[in-house]
Amino acid sequence: MQPVDFTTLTAACSELRANWLPSRIEQVYQRDRYTIAMALRTLKQRSWLEISWHPQAAHICIGDPPPRIPDTFTFSQQLIHQLGGLALVGIEAIAPWERVVDLQFARRPGESALYHLYAEIMGKYSNVILTDASNVIITAAHQVSQQQSSVRPIQTGQTYETPPKLTGTIPSLSESQERWQERVSLVPGGIKRQLLKSYSGLSAALLELMLLVANITPETTTDTLNPDDWQRLFKRWQEWLQTLESCKFQPAWTLDGYTVMGWGAVATAKDIQEVLNRYYTDQINQQLFSQLRHQLSQKLHNILAKLRNKAQTFAERLQQSDRADEYRQKADLLMAHLQNWEPGMKEITLADFDTGKPVAIALQPDKNAVQNAQSLYKQHQKLKRARSAVEPLLLEVLVEIEYLEQVEAAISQIDKYQTAEDLQALEEIREELISQKYLEDPEYRSRSTNEAAISNFYRYRTPNDFEVLIGRNNRQNDQLTFRVAGDYDLWFHAQEIPGSHVLLRLEPGTVPEEADLKFVANLAAYYSRARQSDQVPVVYTQPKHVYKPKGAKPGIAIYKQERILWGQPQLIANGH
Repeated sequence: MQPVDFTTLTAACSELRANWLPSRIEQVYQRDRYTIAMALRTLKQRSWLEISWHPQAAHICIGDPPPRIPDTFTFSQQLIHQLGGLALVGIEAIAPWERVVDLQFARRPGESALYHLYAEIMGKYSNVILTDASNVIITAAHQVSQQQSSVRPIQTGQTYETPPKLTGTIPSLSESQERWQERVSLVPGGIKRQLLKSYSGLSAALLELMLLVANITPETTTDTLNPDDWQRLFKRWQEWLQTLESCKFQPAWTLDGYTVMGWGAVATAKDIQEVLNRYYTDQINQQLFSQLRHQLSQKLHNILAKLRNKAQTFAERLQQSDRADEYRQKADLLMAHLQNWEPGMKEITLADFDTGKPVAIALQPDKNAVQNAQSLYKQHQKLKRARSAVEPLLLEVLVEIEYLEQVEAAISQIDKYQTAEDLQALEEIREELISQKYLEDPEYRSRSTNEAAISNFYRYRTPNDFEVLIGRNNRQNDQLTFRVAGDYDLWFHAQEIPGSHVLLRLEPGTVPEEADLKFVANLAAYYSRARQSDQVPVVYTQPKHVYKPKGAKPGIAIYKQERILWGQPQLIANGH
């Protein structure tokens, strides 16, 4: 992940100063452990300033509005208590070339600051600290004790100390090419590494782009650069320093990240705020998505393995109980041939009533024939009772397995992160598993259960331009089938295979053609566990013929008056 370097921070703050000073603080909301959002209002506009101290993605920019779920963090409550209603009157660097921004708050523009909010954008050491006018710490996002850092503890009630001063050489526009070249090439080595070692304020990402546009590979050693190379590189070096001085940045997207210098651009961006917000939202979501998907997959894998073992045990016990009639038959044979029994017998062979074939019956030698027959009758009764006890237990486990396989299929469909909706779909699955008591997560703050997720369905158009909606998880499947579906729509599902509920939206009087039905059947097959098959049976019916059994888990439905089509998931996989 590309960290916010000094250049990017300077660019972001320059834009914020131009557009958001002064502004009033109306609200503070903490999104997660690492991010606060502050509602700013100017005479012309209102938006949310996002400050993050995430170890890999610390940043400051105008971001998206926070979700409508309660904020349970104390840090944001402390901030709004002190800053609510005040004006943001200054956004300043605490010292040249430092990645610490001092946000200053006063009663009104022109007055002296009552509070300072220091945003330290410094990789894994990032932090956000609120102090009063005399720099006494009121609260901090991350308190640092004396044991954690004897150099710079950060604790409530103590005086705020700025980070240790930079020890490297500060880049300067007035430095000549000769002096600059001499400093960088003093010890031969890779040009990128030598620049990083020689000067403060640089980042690997910035240097890689600077070298790219100067047409020099980062590993090129300083002693192999010719005068033209040095000339081209110094020109870019000066261009960078001039941009920092004039604050005329050019935000853009690069092949694997972003730039505020316009170098290596593959697409331009509206402004720096949009770039930072989009990049870091996507990067953090991608990280959360991978972690959550792995966590859910592992949990389901473990639960299903236990349930399948349980089902196998029950099935084996049922198989044993299938022998109940065999014990009764042997007891009947013994009672019918009491005269053939002799004391001390361990086994007796008698002819079967129906087939006449010999049947060997094991006997207990210390019991007579009647007592042995009674033991066999008891065994018969015991196995019959076991069947009536085990059958409902097996059914219960099989229903649970079917439900969890449905959840597992939903997770396997959400295989990679592309948009925020992908993460939301996984979060809904986690919430469902918590509500069904498969997961414990006391810290997890559940999303509001409003139906705003309608826009989160997968969406397609059939050959004749009918809309198709597909549930991404059980919550969406239920919503789609029992709330969204209209009288004229058609409901599709892979037959007896875990998968998504699929809805073909139809207006009154419209009739889908064979090509439309076939296309939707292909989608239902593709969004099922049978995605890799060549052909998959798919049922379809009207939504009014789809029911939820009483007490059934999310996503479970039964249907009637269905018709069957054969879906070909590979056609969807290949983009047809």
